[in-house]
Amino acid sequence: MTQVSGARWPGPQRRIGLTGGIASGKSTVARWLGLQGLPVLDADVYAREALAAGSPGATAVLERFGERVRAGGSGDAAATVDRAALGQIVFSDGAERRWLEQLVHPLVRQRFELELSTQAAAPVVVLVVPLLFEAGLEGLCSEIWLVDCDEHQQLRRLMARDQLSAADAAARLGAQWPLARKRELADRLLDNRGGAEALEPQLREALGAINPAASG
Repeated sequence: MTQVSGARWPGPQRRIGLTGGIASGKSTVARWLGLQGLPVLDADVYAREALAAGSPGATAVLERFGERVRAGGSGDAAATVDRAALGQIVFSDGAERRWLEQLVHPLVRQRFELELSTQAAAPVVVLVVPLLFEAGLEGLCSEIWLVDCDEHQQLRRLMARDQLSAADAAARLGAQWPLARKRELADRLLDNRGGAEALEPQLREALGAINPAASG
């Protein structure tokens, strides 16, 4: 299924934006694409680096939230951000989550632009961005693939993967746009209701397809 929306990267390089809801199967798809030899650029990796010990991002987070999110304790000058503690705060407080996103999203975008410049000669690059639409990063991609599943599957998978209660998992799902909204914005849907075995033929078809938006 192919849908076309919003502005996309107009250059000659094929840039596949891979997105979806939390626990929808993005990592499975990204691993498969990496095994095909494609460069895979991961927003989650860049977001973690943005909050690495000693970074400006980590300093800003520690200044705002203090000891509640300091992993090493108050006596450790080199302490890092306790990401689990930070998650508990931002997933339960929309204002704090927006503050964190305003800090991290520009840093992630800068890192993408840097990495894309180093991969300029690659014919195809994959950008894995869970919050692609929320962060307004569509313009970095020539096409957008959404890893899709049912919302109740997301909830069960997230609870099992991260050992979360139903309430905590629902709070994390609620922090992202619902899949129903993202479906209308994606160029291609990858149905992950049936598991990894059903994904591979869809991926081979999608990788071999020429995106109409890029070729028109």
